[in-house]
Amino acid sequence: MTESFASSTLSPALRQAAHGVDVPEDPWPGFARRERRHQRTRLIRTALAASVGIALVGVQTNVVPLPGWAPGIAVAATPTALLDAPPRGALAGDHAWLDTLRARISADPPLRIDAPLGAWKIGDRDRIRLVYGSDQPGHRVALVAVPLRFGLLTREALVWYVGPAGSGAQQMRYGGHSEGDDDPVMTLMQAYPDRAGFAVVVGPAESTVTIGGEPRYTPKGTLEYQDIARADGGGVGFAVLPREPLPSEPVVRVSRGDQVFFQGGLGGGPYAAVDPTGPEMDALLAAARRPARGTPLDDADLRNFVQTALLNSHVPVAGTTVRVRWSGSEHGQAAALLTVQAAGGGVIAYAMHGDERTGWWTDLRLLLPAEGVDQRPVGWRVRADDGTRPPTGQVRVIAPPDAARVTVTVGGVPPATVTLDASNAGIAQVPPDQPATLTAYARDGGVLGTTPLPPVETDTDAGGLPGASAATRVTP
Repeated sequence: MTESFASSTLSPALRQAAHGVDVPEDPWPGFARRERRHQRTRLIRTALAASVGIALVGVQTNVVPLPGWAPGIAVAATPTALLDAPPRGALAGDHAWLDTLRARISADPPLRIDAPLGAWKIGDRDRIRLVYGSDQPGHRVALVAVPLRFGLLTREALVWYVGPAGSGAQQMRYGGHSEGDDDPVMTLMQAYPDRAGFAVVVGPAESTVTIGGEPRYTPKGTLEYQDIARADGGGVGFAVLPREPLPSEPVVRVSRGDQVFFQGGLGGGPYAAVDPTGPEMDALLAAARRPARGTPLDDADLRNFVQTALLNSHVPVAGTTVRVRWSGSEHGQAAALLTVQAAGGGVIAYAMHGDERTGWWTDLRLLLPAEGVDQRPVGWRVRADDGTRPPTGQVRVIAPPDAARVTVTVGGVPPATVTLDASNAGIAQVPPDQPATLTAYARDGGVLGTTPLPPVETDTDAGGLPGASAATRVTP
């Protein structure tokens, strides 16, 4: 009775309380819906990222083209000294010709400049501009600034185009280009086997351009060039070259006042080679051995030394006198001091050592006046080991034939006598960073001649010809 009453009393109350409780719905369907939504978002983002990556790779490898006007990242300096100047040359005002050249350049194959995955393509054709353009005897030459693009990377190159005089833009052909560094001078040399060639140099506006022909070593011990350049406005030089190979490369100098923008050889040959086995060379070598002091050189070493000296000085075999002043050894290799003198010119002293196994090294190049050259002592700094290392404190001294003694003077220290061997050669001690003077005396005590000790050249190829720098001549 009691249990039945309690059940009948509590059931309605419990049911009413149960209806009042907020029971949450099953969470799984909501979680599943949200996860599907997140997966779709992740898939879309991944696809977009992959698409952008693929597009960037395609753009950077030039597979996906970008319009030339699209902005990019500049990766190389441009030669502002040339680009900031107004166009030069007679073609600067021929706008129709330049418009045709722009279209021609835009259709050209990509330029094969240093790109790791491909070639640079022409950018915005409207930004192609003329730096220099003119007609010269037999030739039309144009230097053009061309915007380039390699994917997102951009640069500006200076490109040469050449053709016959008066030729249309479609006839112009590619002649070379800059490599993108901030070089203030552009040079071009074209040589042909069947007709006259040319050399053109474009430097900063208002600069002076000289193109030197064959060098002349004067009897006074100076170096002179015949200037074969003709000016074509400020900062431009043009030279007509003969059909036959040049004996040596022309030397270019671009300067403004005391500022030298460029000085060096103008490559592009071909050049007439020195025949090391010809009859003229044989006669030259036979005369070079008389008289000889020291250990005689074998024929191969002598021929190598003489050929190297002739090539380096741009002196022809015909009419030239070579003398071996001394020969011996350096670091166990053949060594020699020889002089080269073109007919009626100054005298160039060369000191060399080496062999076929390790190569040959030039230790000295010194242009001397012709007068009194046989009475001058000559010395050069000895390098360590094979000649590639910095010089030691040792100086090899070669006395003239009639010298009784030779002294070396370093700074304010009293002169020190150099001990000479039977070949009139000796070794002196001079600190590598100190200048010195060599003096030769006759038997009666009179001075025969004096010669400064020149510094060591670090790069004979970049130093120009003997006499071009104060380090390679004794005449001021």
